[in-house]
Amino acid sequence: MKTKTLNTSLVKVVFDHRLSENDASLVRQCLGLITQYSGPRFSIINRIGGINHDFIDLSTTTNPLSALQTITNTLPKTGKFKLSDALDHVLYLCTEDCELGGQGLSPTRPLTDADREKVLSLVDSWLYASTHNTQISSTELRASDEKRRPMTLSEKIFTQHILPGNRTTGLKAGDVVPVSVDWVLASEVSWKGMIKTIDEVGATQIWRNDRFWLAADHIVDPRIEHLPKVKALVERSEKAQRDFKLTDYKGKNYTILHTEFVRERAQPGMLLVGSDSHTCSSGAVGCLGIGLGAADVAMSLLNGASWFKIPESIRINIVGEPGFGIGGKDVILHILGQLKRNTVAADRIVEFGGPGAKYLSCDDRFAICNMCTEFGAITGVFIPDSVVQDYINRRKRTLYKSSPLYFQPDNDAQYAESFTIDLTQVKPYIALYPSPDNVIPVKGCSPVSFDGVFIGACTTTEEDLILGGLVLQVGLQENLPLKKGKRHVVFGSLPITKRLRELGITEIYHDAGFQESAPGCSFCVGMGADQAGVGETWLSSQNRNFKNRMGRGSFGNISSAAVVAASSFSMSLVDPSPFLEKVNRSIYKALTRKDTMSRQTDAVLYVEPSILQQPPSQQSLKTDLPMHDTTPGSNEWIITSRVQALGDFIDTDALAPAEYLVECETDEALGQHCMEHTFPEFRSSVKAGRQVIVAGESFGCGSSREEAPRALIGLGVQCVIAKSFAFIYGRNQPTLGLLGITVQDESFYSSATDDTEITIDVYGREITIEERKWKFELDNLEIKMLQNKGLAEAYKKFGKNVFDSLCGGGHTEGSSGMEAKSIDSSLEW
Repeated sequence: MKTKTLNTSLVKVVFDHRLSENDASLVRQCLGLITQYSGPRFSIINRIGGINHDFIDLSTTTNPLSALQTITNTLPKTGKFKLSDALDHVLYLCTEDCELGGQGLSPTRPLTDADREKVLSLVDSWLYASTHNTQISSTELRASDEKRRPMTLSEKIFTQHILPGNRTTGLKAGDVVPVSVDWVLASEVSWKGMIKTIDEVGATQIWRNDRFWLAADHIVDPRIEHLPKVKALVERSEKAQRDFKLTDYKGKNYTILHTEFVRERAQPGMLLVGSDSHTCSSGAVGCLGIGLGAADVAMSLLNGASWFKIPESIRINIVGEPGFGIGGKDVILHILGQLKRNTVAADRIVEFGGPGAKYLSCDDRFAICNMCTEFGAITGVFIPDSVVQDYINRRKRTLYKSSPLYFQPDNDAQYAESFTIDLTQVKPYIALYPSPDNVIPVKGCSPVSFDGVFIGACTTTEEDLILGGLVLQVGLQENLPLKKGKRHVVFGSLPITKRLRELGITEIYHDAGFQESAPGCSFCVGMGADQAGVGETWLSSQNRNFKNRMGRGSFGNISSAAVVAASSFSMSLVDPSPFLEKVNRSIYKALTRKDTMSRQTDAVLYVEPSILQQPPSQQSLKTDLPMHDTTPGSNEWIITSRVQALGDFIDTDALAPAEYLVECETDEALGQHCMEHTFPEFRSSVKAGRQVIVAGESFGCGSSREEAPRALIGLGVQCVIAKSFAFIYGRNQPTLGLLGITVQDESFYSSATDDTEITIDVYGREITIEERKWKFELDNLEIKMLQNKGLAEAYKKFGKNVFDSLCGGGHTEGSSGMEAKSIDSSLEW
């Protein structure tokens, strides 16, 4: 029997007087939005005349949500399946618990005016999202294809996302390609920088309103939301929700940026960019997440694209089975201790796999990938397997599990280096101040006393929080005394908070003397309500323990939640092993679902990347960015200045101190605080004419906030020369219009001392000091951006084709005739 269909051009809607005037008005507005977004037209009538099935009967409806449900059920009969799916999701969000990201409404309870406003906003946002067209023809690159290169996991994900029309037989390290992105991520703090760029280019719309994950988590906190600076951050985020009709803005302190995104949004095979270095957390589910600067990410938000010089990858092969209580945080600290940060992972992607990976849950993998930025990597990613497949399939909504692409590296893929990590050798560790790779086994560490302990931050997952709670429970049951000190816990999101409260875990933390605050970055970023005091020593389960990270003048040490919990009783470093021996393992595994991991048997269907085809209508849209003749002697670009010499590892926390990020609106204002805490004379030195910085290794490490190069620009710095740059910082320089040059010749640094006269011939790629000359490399893509005074100015000229134009209208093999710069990777926040 065929399903009855309705007239697709005009649908009658039967109303009675059972709906209140305000509720009826809401339903009428929703019908108007359906029509606006390519739905049928509706004719509202008061009664049914004769025998006619060509109508939607709302005559017995007493609640607008019930009315919307009836409309939703009817739309497929008009052929409007996408609109029906959108409204179905709206109804889910309307009735879902507030702590789970919904509105907590009910068809049996009257709506308030505020409720109606929320419903209408959701309907508008999701119907608008349903209009986005994602159907583009593609050609699969089969492994058997004669010309197809063997590829790593990350190379396959990049290949899948090459912009239409850029044909390839597979990618390799050094290729420069324009790519599409699946999601864009930002915090309320980085959004401040992003909207500055968006306003600067005069854009009024973003690429997709349903692929922007904006979380108010870095500074926003109920305890300080009355402060003008914090209120301004919230208002900017809420304005973004209204202006761009964002579907997924959950409001302030719903989640730490990465937590719920990875738990409920990221899917295998996706490529996403975020204005936060811990965007790499998404690698837990086989998704390539890369942190970039705010201006860079703003451009992706406007056109759904970006560009990359394909990085090298290293492979970490995981073997063995970890002991009970050993989690992802212990594993990544083990890796950091063994391989060290900013060494083998610098300027590379880390790919994880091997027979031992099956013993690592997605929460474990989250912590490992999350701290790949501390490892010095561009990002980290696990080869998706049955553990990931089960994790994705458990999601409630089909919308967030319907488009995974399970890629795996080819057997003959080329890795820069490979390493083996044996999980049986992993122990509880502590990373001592001030570096995440200053790793020592807890059992072998000298006594350390603490003024405070903190369990929280994005790297501390639900499983970590549960285990930490069970360790505390053991101590409480043994009546261990609680020594005086500060104890603080932050759960990663409201959904986690709700579950842990129902399990009784939150009560354990409270009984153990822990103060709980709303989901957010808290002590890990040290910019908001929670800051360690001057001279205080802390033990934390966060991901960074850099100087001044937890608070100006404080000393941070990092470990797992279990170590922090065990140490919280005596406020001194304690091995958690005796506590873990007394934890009920079956209960822990049941609460964390780890009891099912080793039994995963569903085979994963791996696929090969597909190359998107350029629609014929867009073939004429490509325009290369103009690049002036850069051969020596033509249109010369000469910089003459004096040198300001700096050392190795100048971090962006020093270049742009955290306490000034929110209040400084201009580059010049940021420049007034550049190096304020670490080199107070720096600003006067630059103003006196030392406008070329000559530094050592990993310039721009630490936090990659784009305020760092902006502060240098605002101060008058013309060029930074270094042995290597942190990945995001190195990319931020040309994006914002600041010249950065890599030189590794030691003789240059012997000559480029403080106050030395220096001449830089940019187009000639040559530096002169006295009679000596040194050549340097600068690829054409960077030259194009610098000539156009940064990416924002280039976007003003070329709009959404800017990335194709930067890459020469198609992907380039190698580096446009240049060798890749030496870039070191330590990222943001």
